[in-house]
Amino acid sequence: MKRLPLILCALQIATLNLSAQSAALRAGAAAVDITPTQFPMNMPGGFSSNMAEKAHDPFHSRALVLNDGQTTLAMVVVDHLGAGPDVLNEAKALAAAKTGMSVDKMLISSTHTHSGPSLNTRSEAAAKYYKQFVEGVADSIIQAHATLKPAAVGAAAHALPDEVFNRRWYLKPGKMPLNPFGRMDTVKMNPGTSPDVLDRPAGPTDPDITILSVQDAKRKPIAVFANYSLHYVGGAPGGQMSADYFGEFARLMPSRMRGDESFVAMMSNGTSGDINNIPFGATRPPRVPFEQIRLVAAKAADTAWQAHQKIDKHRADARLGMLQREITLKYRRPSAQDLAEAKAVLAVKDKDAIEKLPRLAQNYAHSVVSAAERPEETLTVKIQAIRIGDFAVCGIPFETFVEIGLDLKKRSPFAQTMVIGLANGRHGYLPTLEQHKLGGYETWLGTNSVQEDTSVILTNNLLEMLAELKKSE
Repeated sequence: MKRLPLILCALQIATLNLSAQSAALRAGAAAVDITPTQFPMNMPGGFSSNMAEKAHDPFHSRALVLNDGQTTLAMVVVDHLGAGPDVLNEAKALAAAKTGMSVDKMLISSTHTHSGPSLNTRSEAAAKYYKQFVEGVADSIIQAHATLKPAAVGAAAHALPDEVFNRRWYLKPGKMPLNPFGRMDTVKMNPGTSPDVLDRPAGPTDPDITILSVQDAKRKPIAVFANYSLHYVGGAPGGQMSADYFGEFARLMPSRMRGDESFVAMMSNGTSGDINNIPFGATRPPRVPFEQIRLVAAKAADTAWQAHQKIDKHRADARLGMLQREITLKYRRPSAQDLAEAKAVLAVKDKDAIEKLPRLAQNYAHSVVSAAERPEETLTVKIQAIRIGDFAVCGIPFETFVEIGLDLKKRSPFAQTMVIGLANGRHGYLPTLEQHKLGGYETWLGTNSVQEDTSVILTNNLLEMLAELKKSE
């Protein structure tokens, strides 16, 4: 009987040792080149055909895999306008088959470069690239998983306010043009830079660059996963594909972090649905092609380094958790009046009469008719929440308005929260209810396709998921 306490003590020590072992974090990272090799190829970031003859700089799929002994998860950033859920599901399935990971523990987000390749299969070049893309994304996860080693993580944020601008503006009286539906919006996207036209921006910005830093047991940098709410920069050379500032940031970060050839940096797109890099109300000096991309990337890399300096300690005992929910949303439908007006626009055949229509009238008339004829009533989307110690990540498959990201960060139960847009798919813009009332490009039927309270539904679900992850401490 006297030996029982000793046995109990030994069992407790063994249990603590097992817990310590299971809580020991491991991490691996990899970057796989997915640059297109066949040209010409369409770049789908606009309303008109935009063909590329070559790639100005390389495209990559960059993956970070984390494991705490109980949970294994992947966070991936791909240089693309916005890969759809079908193609990403293919990549996840391939990676899962090779690694044993669960597909619902993989977050794959697109950067939203507007000078990237198409993923359709309507041409030989595009069909070949589709296969290259799927295999490359999967391979980045597989390679990252294969390099898992003891690691520690830390997170911080630092502001870079001078490269983010809200692109939706109230205009001065009499300056608002008709929208494609022949009506008047309250605000306009990208209204130009003339002070004679501009009144005030219709929303805020999120100036922070948030980073997750990953080091090995010897404090050697493994990866930096960054996030900035900046739509894209643009200004790549004509007829050339570019990964935009996201790719240039990844190229610069090894010098900032003194990382070797195995170090992987990645910049994800935040909640930038109403944010871009145009300084409205000011005149920027002329730039040569790619110059503005380089400038923004350098400032973003410096800011990420400054964020890294704020990290007091990297934790090797950070616990992981990841939740995924499927949310069913209703598609928007045009009213009878909307449909009749759209058909009337499409019936116009006279060239002079077409030129008198509001800009993009026929494009959006087609969208209205398509929305009316869509056989599906609903769309099911995936949202994700990740916990890495006291750091959280939310993944939303839309071009998400900045107000939504700011709200999630403010209400999150975690010390630091990153919100990633275009995660696991791209389903158009996601404005807030308040911004829907103001109209503008991002709210038009055809640009936004789901019920107007979607932002509320997704925010509420993500906050519930974050609370559940927090309780698991």
